[in-house]
Amino acid sequence: MSATTRELLDTCVHCGFCLPACPTYSLWSEEMDSPRGRIHLMSLVESGELGIEDAAVHLDRCLGCLACVPACPSGVRYDLLIERARADRREQAPRSLRERAIDAALFGVMTHPRRLRLLAWPLTLGFRPNDLAPHVSPADLMAEPPPFAPAAGPPRMSVALLAGCVQRVLFGRVNTDAVDALAACGCDVSVPSGQGCCGALALHAGRDEEAKRRARATIEALHGYDRVVVTAAGCGSAMKSYGDLLGDERANRFAAGVRDVTELLAELDPPPPADPGAPLRIVYQDACHLRHGQGVVDQPRALLRAIPGAELVEIADPGMCCGSAGTYNLLQPEAARELGERKATAILDARPDVVVTANPGCAIQLTAAFRRLGVYDLPVVHPVELLRYS
Repeated sequence: MSATTRELLDTCVHCGFCLPACPTYSLWSEEMDSPRGRIHLMSLVESGELGIEDAAVHLDRCLGCLACVPACPSGVRYDLLIERARADRREQAPRSLRERAIDAALFGVMTHPRRLRLLAWPLTLGFRPNDLAPHVSPADLMAEPPPFAPAAGPPRMSVALLAGCVQRVLFGRVNTDAVDALAACGCDVSVPSGQGCCGALALHAGRDEEAKRRARATIEALHGYDRVVVTAAGCGSAMKSYGDLLGDERANRFAAGVRDVTELLAELDPPPPADPGAPLRIVYQDACHLRHGQGVVDQPRALLRAIPGAELVEIADPGMCCGSAGTYNLLQPEAARELGERKATAILDARPDVVVTANPGCAIQLTAAFRRLGVYDLPVVHPVELLRYS
């Protein structure tokens, strides 16, 4: 049985260990924009001492990066608390007409790959409606893995790949490279038809019923394999929490089989990559929902260090969010912009030849921040792309 909201709130002892980990607290040094402060607001709302409309602005400012979760010595499930609070906020606190319009547009497009692909074609002609719009080629929009790729050699396991939404449309080459890498490591890889959005964006935005509906549909589409592999950190984090979301044994079993692609490749111990032919200085940028949400930190680094001639360089404060956070950089652009430029500056200080990150939102956010800082030629790629290239 899942814990009540009051039980989750009472786990917090207000020690403050979460404060240095929190991006919005680092920006504004405001208690109500820290995890501890938000938990206090949630407690007041839950007890009826405060209306949720009075807490709404601070709930909206949270990136949901989950950096506070591993930082907390008391084991506070802030991930569950912010999801529940946002669901209540959406239901009970009115939004402005502008906010409702943006929300409808985002969820009417971003979680529907066919619509997103149709609207993305102008990007191939250089049309960029805002600075977050990525450079996309026709080949990018057409890239698609085969529905089935047999293992190279005796099969070790069966794997289903989540195609995703933004990942499928704008970064289809990542899914293709992931399928190739997994097949080379002995996996029979399927990309089942009929799969849609996994529900991650809806879950993070407080669209609780939509998140549950999409979670059930994803389980139905991808069940029956030894592992379910994800190439987008935010999707993987949400899918690993399906047990919490749906509260049934089938969801728990499914979630237990979900792996980030770097997580599974490290487990399979792939053969060493070929020598890329030149020394390569790499910065690996941790996606928050991979590092904090899933605890996957060492595996992608180990894969990158195995590339001959590669030098993996760590940056200052690697656990701090880049400001992407699903739709956050569209809904809270000023805070996201500052966080993005902080992260981009830390990366540039390390003088990399290439930046590697395991989430499409992070790739888009970092590329935009580099451009604003006058850097246009620094590639940002997924780990499996670099492994395939090498």
